[in-house]
Amino acid sequence: MSLLNVSVTEFTNQLASKTSVPGGGGASALVSSIGIALGDMVGEFTVGKKTYADVEEDIKALMTEAKSLQNQLLECIDEDAKAFEPLSKAYSISKDDPKRDAIMEKCLKDAAAVPFKILELCGKAIDLQEEFANKGSKIMISDAATGVALLSGAMKGAAVNVKVNTKLMKDRDYANELDCKVEELLNKYIPKADRIYADVISRL
Repeated sequence: MSLLNVSVTEFTNQLASKTSVPGGGGASALVSSIGIALGDMVGEFTVGKKTYADVEEDIKALMTEAKSLQNQLLECIDEDAKAFEPLSKAYSISKDDPKRDAIMEKCLKDAAAVPFKILELCGKAIDLQEEFANKGSKIMISDAATGVALLSGAMKGAAVNVKVNTKLMKDRDYANELDCKVEELLNKYIPKADRIYADVISRL
């Protein structure tokens, strides 16, 4: 069953239980989808207001992008669960099995791919939140700041879920390259998220 069809209560109960999924990746996807949804909300309260007529078309475009990101991030919840299940099974393969290393390597790469996707989507979402904070209704910018704070946390969560898999990969060139990409995204977007948040606080 899709995790998108369970209630918030059930999702959090599953997170808290002794099960493999959902886990950190799925949680990061959910949090980041909520984060960008808050930006979309800023847009909803901006469009149609005379005060913001000069940026209305920009806001509408941002809202379209935000909705797309929100949906992609929600899809990552199930994608992460599907990618992790084969890995959890691979750990039980006997170390004497000659196929074990190849199976583990593929599963590790697949398991790392989804949180990396979440990481990239979060970066795009933070870029959008900056626009919502700068152009959106002044009475709603606290929601843009809340959204960017959630996105920052989700990025960190996604990053560690990439690295827990790259750490075990035999293909160190691939692992190191992916780790470098993770660090580049973190180094670009975590400080940016902090700046957006601080800027909104200074304007309240």
